[in-house]
Amino acid sequence: MKVIATNIGTPTTFTWNGAEEQTGIFKYPLKEGLFLSKNDVKGDTVIDRVHHGGSNKACYLFSADYYPYWKERYPNHDWDWGMFGENLTISGMDDAQIRVGTIYKIGGATVQVSQPREPCYKLGVRFGTQAILKEFIQHNHPGTYVKVLEEGKVVSGNVVELLKESTNSLTVQQFYELMFQKEKPREILESFMTNESVPQYKKDRFQKYLK
Repeated sequence: MKVIATNIGTPTTFTWNGAEEQTGIFKYPLKEGLFLSKNDVKGDTVIDRVHHGGSNKACYLFSADYYPYWKERYPNHDWDWGMFGENLTISGMDDAQIRVGTIYKIGGATVQVSQPREPCYKLGVRFGTQAILKEFIQHNHPGTYVKVLEEGKVVSGNVVELLKESTNSLTVQQFYELMFQKEKPREILESFMTNESVPQYKKDRFQKYLK
């Protein structure tokens, strides 16, 4: 895996249900790279601190490999890296293979896979249609947030180096699927509940499915 682009956004104002709001999802490539800090990416825009940023969502990674699929579905958009609001666009990243809790070295930073991205209406704002939310869920390749264990700079071209793979088998894709499945597979649910890197508030919400 390799870093294809480093992206940040500036505050963008839009109207939603008759009221003005702001978002940082309009991200674009930055040639000089990014600095990953413990709670966010330095210089990036994080408007909603309840749902974005913080230790479990310090940086968002999305695979460059999925871009062709979306470009074919939305050919009239002005495409560039960062279209999905990701800070790091990564080539060769497969959500079906990456385990939650796995630790990687990216440039000067050390990160740990924490949880998949859940789409909200602001992704629809970026794409000009809320229909993409259902499409994004069905496509089943959400990308992942990471926890920053060691702060550092990341630039385009940096290799994503595996340092320690999680011994828990839960993948980013399985985590994502679990959130939307009405019937939760017992084996996957148990991996989810025993994975030390899954945020506790997520486990609390899923506790009822173990009964």
